[in-house]
Amino acid sequence: MAPFTAAEEENLPEGLQPELMPKHVAVIMDRNGRWAKNKGLQPWDALRQMGIQVLTVFAFSTDNWIRPKIEIDFLLNLFERTLKSELETLAKNNVRISIIGDSSKLPKSLLKVINEVEEVTKNNTRLQLIVAVGYSGKYDVLQACRGIAQRVKDGEIEVEEIDERLIEQELETNCTEFPYPDLLIRTSGELRVSNFLLWQLAYTELFFAQELWPDFGRSGFIEALMSFQQRQRRFGGRKS
Repeated sequence: MAPFTAAEEENLPEGLQPELMPKHVAVIMDRNGRWAKNKGLQPWDALRQMGIQVLTVFAFSTDNWIRPKIEIDFLLNLFERTLKSELETLAKNNVRISIIGDSSKLPKSLLKVINEVEEVTKNNTRLQLIVAVGYSGKYDVLQACRGIAQRVKDGEIEVEEIDERLIEQELETNCTEFPYPDLLIRTSGELRVSNFLLWQLAYTELFFAQELWPDFGRSGFIEALMSFQQRQRRFGGRKS
């Protein structure tokens, strides 16, 4: 991923330090439907300009499949239309799109759009936008375990060789250079991670906002980043 440009560093909001900027930000987008319908994907551009390298958003959980079919169809159709309408803009702005999650239940038309978007943007380097669709943290760990079990069965590895590194290679976030979010943002006053990136969030800093997602804009991102930069991350170690 591309580092800060001189112009981006100069235009950072007052008080933010480029050397303390998180590389990977994850977002749980409560009430995201109205936001996407009205504003497309434009807020990602704000993070790109701040030097964030990876942004992962929780668009549709495996738990959402229990919702009424009409609501599911609306959300998936909205996501498909948004990908189509924003593809040119994202490509022009050097944004790479990656989709993670269980795709087995997704409509064929959406899968076709996902494949196109990932192919068109695969060489972009300014920002990687990872969209979790049909995803859950439990699903991610489960599919990783199944992948490792199959490799053991096929004789590729021994049981004794299974370690954290091997599991991490099988997680869906292996699509990025920075698989572990430095900062997780959740809006609408909810105080939980809701089955999102359970393995990857082990040492992530958490920021909870009262605003609904449609109302959480650039000022909200700046507040979250300010909070992040004031924390001392020890990753389980003692304060020196």
